[in-house]
Amino acid sequence: MTDLAPVLNVRFFRTDAENEPVRDWLADLPRDHRRMVGTDIKTVQLGWPIGMPVVRKLDAGLWEIRIDLGDTIARIIFTVVGSDMVLLHGFIKKSQKTPASDMATAKQRKARL
Repeated sequence: MTDLAPVLNVRFFRTDAENEPVRDWLADLPRDHRRMVGTDIKTVQLGWPIGMPVVRKLDAGLWEIRIDLGDTIARIIFTVVGSDMVLLHGFIKKSQKTPASDMATAKQRKARL
């Protein structure tokens, strides 16, 4: 195990109803996929700022963690607020481009922070 101090704290976006959509999305993934996602989140947490192939900038203040799950690809869109990495939206990628609906969801959640 590593003794590196995290550069960023990780927190989940919370709705007004106190739901955490990314945490719920993660809970629905198979156990091995959750482990891989967690490993990549920790890589960003410890190594920020980090670039490709793990992280790609999407828009002003929005980045995606690019997670290869072997049989599929997952993405988590996040923003950085102070020293917090706020996980805004997670999804399984089915096309080359990030779907507009997923970007819109992330932008709406970021605006509510």
